[in-house]
Amino acid sequence: MTERPAFGFETLQIHAGARPDPATGARQTPIYQTTGYVFRDADHAAALFNLQEVGYIYSRLTNPTVAVLQERIATLEGGVGAVCCSSGHAAQLMALFPLMAPGRNVVASTRLYGGTLTQFSQTIKRFGWSATFVDFDDTEAVKAAINDDTRAVFCESISNPGGYVTDIPAIAKIADAAGIPLIVDNTTATPYLCNPIAQGASLVVHSTTKYLTGNGTVTGGCVVDSGKFNWSANDKFPSLSEPEPAYHGLKFHETFGELAFTFHGIAIGLRDLGMTMNPQAAHYTLMGIETLSLRMQRHVENAREIAEWLEADPRVEYVTYAGLASSPYFDRAQKLYPKGAGALFTFAVKGGYDACVKLVDSLELFSHVANLGDTRSLIIHSASTTHRQLSEEQQIAAGAAPNVVRLSIGIETAADLIADLHQALAKATS
Repeated sequence: MTERPAFGFETLQIHAGARPDPATGARQTPIYQTTGYVFRDADHAAALFNLQEVGYIYSRLTNPTVAVLQERIATLEGGVGAVCCSSGHAAQLMALFPLMAPGRNVVASTRLYGGTLTQFSQTIKRFGWSATFVDFDDTEAVKAAINDDTRAVFCESISNPGGYVTDIPAIAKIADAAGIPLIVDNTTATPYLCNPIAQGASLVVHSTTKYLTGNGTVTGGCVVDSGKFNWSANDKFPSLSEPEPAYHGLKFHETFGELAFTFHGIAIGLRDLGMTMNPQAAHYTLMGIETLSLRMQRHVENAREIAEWLEADPRVEYVTYAGLASSPYFDRAQKLYPKGAGALFTFAVKGGYDACVKLVDSLELFSHVANLGDTRSLIIHSASTTHRQLSEEQQIAAGAAPNVVRLSIGIETAADLIADLHQALAKATS
């Protein structure tokens, strides 16, 4: 069990989950580059495989380096446990897997990363699942979309690409009333800017590839369990409340209590789906998290300055940054995200699609990359890349219209980034 001790965020991002290596005294968490672990004896092995004892069996399931990362992220998010996996997309499937079944659906925000929209609208159909997309600013529409087959509500805290901020407490009340969990993707905000569990979320997912790692080196994902959802309150979640045939009829919620979802994610999810995080990726992410608060402060400072400059530029139609006083989300962001509205947002270029393409090709410091959350500033034209599989109507609903580019503001000198945007806009709109 992971309980958040009375330490500050900056202390926890360095120390949570980590201990000096008992064999060598190494202070930094080692990379345990191994597939298997020697059992003490046959009884020890049997106890591990029966889930009667916690330990290491095989690195598809558990690994000491990954275990430290899981505890650190769970602690920062205020959860009881976490399961790390190979990517953010894997984390989304890991989160839904214990909840869904053929014929079941998830109610999801229209403002999601394009890959998530595709995963939910197309790929999950192959499992017999479905998704209903709703504007989460319309809480009545969210309520109306939930039916007897709904098993989860899904949104992003700060949405990709537009940087819109979700009213998590309002959505959590709707999910609670329906007896289903709210899953919040907290990738863009990170636990430094937003704590979805404290605002009512049952589960939190991350693409650790982004801000948590922060250096664009490795992919990874994580599912954090709040431990607060009662999986046995009704018959909607048999994977967690009913006997599991693969473990001699063990009932996860009855046996593991608040850690039921976490244990299921390892014992069933990683065992059978196999979307494992490798220990080297966990190591890089652990090192990245050590400076998370420092980086996020600089990301937010730069984003605010650049968004204000863009908003005043006549070559720009609009800017979506929720940290701007002109944003319809400004008051919500001040209340729910007091440390800042993140560093991801979009702006519309006068000249439309062609001007956006020319802008992207003219930048020198900004990198044209299908990623976000790097120390480097990144740009992408979502309509021609991450959201190109969607119709124009869907692109607009997702905040990725053809005349819009997405910025992920890094931690460079803000004046240098503004100068780069200025020269590129001059070429794009000439």
